[in-house]
Amino acid sequence: MSKKLNLPKLFGYAGLAIFCIISLLPIWMALKTAITMPSDVFSTANSLWVNNPVFGNFLRVLGLPSDVPPPANSGSPINFMIALRNSVVYTGLLVTGQLFFSSLAAYAFARLRFPGRDALFYSFIAATMIPSIVLFIPNFILIRQLGLLNSFAGMVAPNILMLPFAVFFLRQFFLSTPKELEEAARLDGLSWFKVYWHIALPLQRGPLATLAILLSIQAWNDFFWPFLVGQKENVQVMAVALANYQSQTGQGQPDWTGLMAAVMLSIIPVLILLVFFGRRIVESLQTSGMK
Repeated sequence: MSKKLNLPKLFGYAGLAIFCIISLLPIWMALKTAITMPSDVFSTANSLWVNNPVFGNFLRVLGLPSDVPPPANSGSPINFMIALRNSVVYTGLLVTGQLFFSSLAAYAFARLRFPGRDALFYSFIAATMIPSIVLFIPNFILIRQLGLLNSFAGMVAPNILMLPFAVFFLRQFFLSTPKELEEAARLDGLSWFKVYWHIALPLQRGPLATLAILLSIQAWNDFFWPFLVGQKENVQVMAVALANYQSQTGQGQPDWTGLMAAVMLSIIPVLILLVFFGRRIVESLQTSGMK
């Protein structure tokens, strides 16, 4: 016996499919342009398909030998291999520092008793209402006076310590940790830091992984601050390299095939994180909201 056709569910799936297609269409167009010969990029602009795909554009933007020559108006080449390395280093330093220091602060707010703890916590959370653009100028002046321009230290210094969202997120989970485990460890002579490091932190591996993914996506897509303090090639991250690659031709036509190949290289890590860990992000955010 055939099941009764569920029209509302059918329309829901159809709407979801249409939404996914519309959302993924720009990514497909970027990929299509990236695997097109530079001489054919305008003649095939009206088509959604590529008759003769080439992958040499990815090789040449990575500084590797390629059989696809760059167009005449492409300007000076930018080695996106170095930019990818710099993005990995920048993201790794920033996320590692933010996870460590934010978890320390979150555990202190969740477990330690000291005068003004709650007032300090709510004041700290209220700092999220301050637009980040307001802090760029004083931070830039400070980094310049310290002589940290065009260095990874200057790029990560303003944000490596703590983020209000990360502190609030982890505090919710530390509050759910059974106090009996920590009290038993304290009776055995462990310091608060050892209790945090050996007991509380290992119990929150899931939330820490989720927060690491969110912070990694945010750090990977950072543009304005790295653009201000990291213009040299040895520290130039992917987002800044893409902007420089597009703007170096002035009012002329940029190298669209090379630019889209570099764009695809820059979004692959984010897509991998979202595809494999997207469900964990949603579940952890929902759980933190219920605590």
